[in-house]
Amino acid sequence: MDAGLITPAVLESLAGSSAFRRGEAYFSVGAVGRLRRADDRIAALVEGNETYQVELRDNRGELAGDCSCPRAAAGHFCKHCVAVGLAWLAAQAAPDKPEATPARARRRNPWREIEAYLATQPPAALIELLLGVARRDDQLYQSLRLHAERTAAGGDVATAFRRAIDDATRRHGFVDWRQAATFARGIDQVADSLTDLLKPDTAAMLVELLEYAIECVETALEEIDDSSGQVGGIVHRLGDLHHKASRMARPEPTELAERLFHLEMTLPFGLWSFDANAYRDVLGKAGLRRYRELAEAEWGEVKPGDRKDRYDVSRARITRVMEQLATASGDVEELVAIKARDLASGYAYLAIAEIWVKAGQPDKALVWAERGLKAFPERPDNRLRDFLVTAYLERQRNDEALDLTWVQFDENPSLQAFSKLHAVAGKLGIWPVQRERALTRLDDSIAREAAMTNRWKPKPSVPNQSQRVEIALWEEDLDAAWAAAHQGICDRHLLIALAGKLEAGRPEDAVSLYRRVVPLIVEDTRNAAYEEATRLIRKVGRLMKARDQSRDFGNYLAELRLQFKLKRNFIKLLDGVARSTASTP
Repeated sequence: MDAGLITPAVLESLAGSSAFRRGEAYFSVGAVGRLRRADDRIAALVEGNETYQVELRDNRGELAGDCSCPRAAAGHFCKHCVAVGLAWLAAQAAPDKPEATPARARRRNPWREIEAYLATQPPAALIELLLGVARRDDQLYQSLRLHAERTAAGGDVATAFRRAIDDATRRHGFVDWRQAATFARGIDQVADSLTDLLKPDTAAMLVELLEYAIECVETALEEIDDSSGQVGGIVHRLGDLHHKASRMARPEPTELAERLFHLEMTLPFGLWSFDANAYRDVLGKAGLRRYRELAEAEWGEVKPGDRKDRYDVSRARITRVMEQLATASGDVEELVAIKARDLASGYAYLAIAEIWVKAGQPDKALVWAERGLKAFPERPDNRLRDFLVTAYLERQRNDEALDLTWVQFDENPSLQAFSKLHAVAGKLGIWPVQRERALTRLDDSIAREAAMTNRWKPKPSVPNQSQRVEIALWEEDLDAAWAAAHQGICDRHLLIALAGKLEAGRPEDAVSLYRRVVPLIVEDTRNAAYEEATRLIRKVGRLMKARDQSRDFGNYLAELRLQFKLKRNFIKLLDGVARSTASTP
C-alpha cells in the first residue's frame, strides 16, 4: 500500500462526514483487531454489533474498501473501513512521535480503564470472571482447555493440540462469508499456540502437527465461503511456520520428502507449496532425490493430453510438480518435454515458445508458436497471435505481422484490436491509411449487425455505436465521439466519459449527454443507480448554474420529478438536490 493512499482526508471524502465520525469512534475504543497486510491490501476485523470483515486495497492508485456490513454491500465506503484506515495510520506512526497519533485515539479509552480495573483485582476474582466468560465463549473455552492440557502433569501435548485443531476446524454445515471470520479466529488462535512449540526440543512435533493442521483446514475450506481470504491466509501462516520448524527439526530427509510429496499431491487447494524446491534447504540431496523418484513414478502413469480431455486435478498437480523440478534443475529440454505432454490448447504452445525465448533460442520459440497457430485454426489464441506478430516484426516479416493483426480486428473490431493495429502499423509507418481502413470496416460491421434479422430479432435495430465512441475517446477525438454517439445507441458509461471530457470546453453538449443518460440509470430501480443518477444531476446543475441557467435547471428537476414520481427513493434524493441547489448562493 503506497504511502499517502490512506489519509484522514481521503477516508472522509470516501465515507462522508457522518460515517467518518462514526469510524473515528470505532477506532478510538479499540474496535479494530489485528491488521494484516498483503501486497496492496490491508485486512482486519472490526467489532461492532457483529464482527465485520474489512479490507482496504489499492484500486489503480485509488483507495477502495470492502466490508461485510450491509452498508458496504450497498456500495458505500462504511465506518468500519474508516476505522481500519485510521488504525493503519496509527500503526505507521513512529512510536517516538506521539504527535503523529490521531487526536481521537488519545482521548479516553475504555479498554485501558478495564485493564486498570483488572490489575487491582485478586487472582480468585479474576479466575471466577474468566471462567464465567469461558462458559459463554466457546473460543475462549477451547483456548483455556488447550493451555490447561499442555501444562497438566503428564499431559500429552500432541494429543491436546490435535484435539484443538479438530475442534477449530469442525463445521456444522456450510460456513458462509459472514461466519467465516469467526471460523478463522478459532484456527488463528490455535496457530498462536502452535507458535510456542517452535523450539529445538518440540520442533519435530510441531512439524507433524502443522501438516495435520494444514490438511484439516484445507479440507474444511471445501465447505467455507472464504471470500475475504482470512482462512486461506492462516494456511499460509501455518505453512511458513512448517518451513521454519522443518529447518529447526531437520527430520529424516527421505521421510520428509514422502510426506511433502503426499501433501503437494492431495491437498484440495494447495494454498501452501510443499514442492521440493521450496524445501530444498531441508531435504538435501537425499530428500530431493527421493522426491524426484516419487514424482517420476507418478508422471510415468500420465498419458499425453488430448484437446478432448476434461480437466484432471491429479494430472494438473503432477504436471506442476514435474515443471517445478525441471525449472529448479535448469533443464530446458526436460521442461519442454513435460509441457509437450499436454498440447490441448493454443496457449500450451505459447507457454513452450516463451520457455525457448527465455532460454535465448528464439528460432525454436517461433517454430512452436507457428505450430500452435496451425493446430487450432477453429479457435486460435490471440495471445499466440500477438507473440507471432512480435516475432515477425523482429524478423522484418512485416506483411505477415500486419495480416495477423488484421485478422484479430476483422474477428472483433474492438478498441483492443484497434490499438494493436495502431501499434503495428505505427511501427511500419503506415498508420493513417490503415486507420481509415479500420474505421471503414468498423462502420460496415456496425451497420451489418444493426440490419441483421433472425427469429430473436425480426426487425433491424438501431446501430450500436459503442465501439466507435470508445475508439474516438481513446484517440481523444471528441468531435468523432460526439458524432458517433448521435448516430445510434451507446453504452451509458461511454456517454458519461464523453460528457466528462466535454465539460470544460463544451458544457452545453456535456449537459445534453448527462440528461440523456440519467433516465437510463434511474430505470435500473436500484438505490445505487439512483445515487449515480443524482451525482450526474448535480453535475448538470453545476454546469447550468455556471451559464446562468438556474431556472432551466429547476424546470429540469420538475420534469424528472414528474417522469419518475413513482420511484420514491429517487424522488427523495432528487428533493435533496433541489434543497442544496436552493441553499447555494
